[in-house]
Amino acid sequence: MMAAEHDVGHRLIALLPNMRRFALSLARKPDLADDLVQQACERALAHAASFQPGTRFDAWMFRIIRNLWIDRVRRDRTAGPREDIEERRDLVGDDGERTMEARLTLASVSEAMELLPEDQRELVVLVCVEDLSYREAAEVLGVPIGTIMSRLARARKKLAELTGITAGSARFPAAKE
Repeated sequence: MMAAEHDVGHRLIALLPNMRRFALSLARKPDLADDLVQQACERALAHAASFQPGTRFDAWMFRIIRNLWIDRVRRDRTAGPREDIEERRDLVGDDGERTMEARLTLASVSEAMELLPEDQRELVVLVCVEDLSYREAAEVLGVPIGTIMSRLARARKKLAELTGITAGSARFPAAKE
């Protein structure tokens, strides 16, 4: 194994949770997200020498994942319908109160994210979850920084509305004087 491949391999291992989280935001299905991450790792190892030192490794990987996702979406447009195991509620599972509350909270946030346009959803994940700067997100998405700023502002406003987080919301009562 060459030094570049060895270095990329170590970085990939450290970045796996972040890559999977981003892939899940795109694919919205764990098995597809895992496939995207695996393909991205294979591609990164095969092209380790093309990684530019001095750039953010995570941004490079997120761009690879996004490009793989776009390729998959284009390819799947001609495929037939598939059944999602996540929608099968008749399968045996945990039924505790804590699990239910966690699922309801997650479902609420997930529904709010689903209602965002795809470009805004991608941006929220890259900037707010993966902690990329506006400039780095602009490079990953291939758009100007001004576009990043306006999309993110619209996305944050929409998420606040959808989840009930507003200035007059009972969720965040006004400070007592």
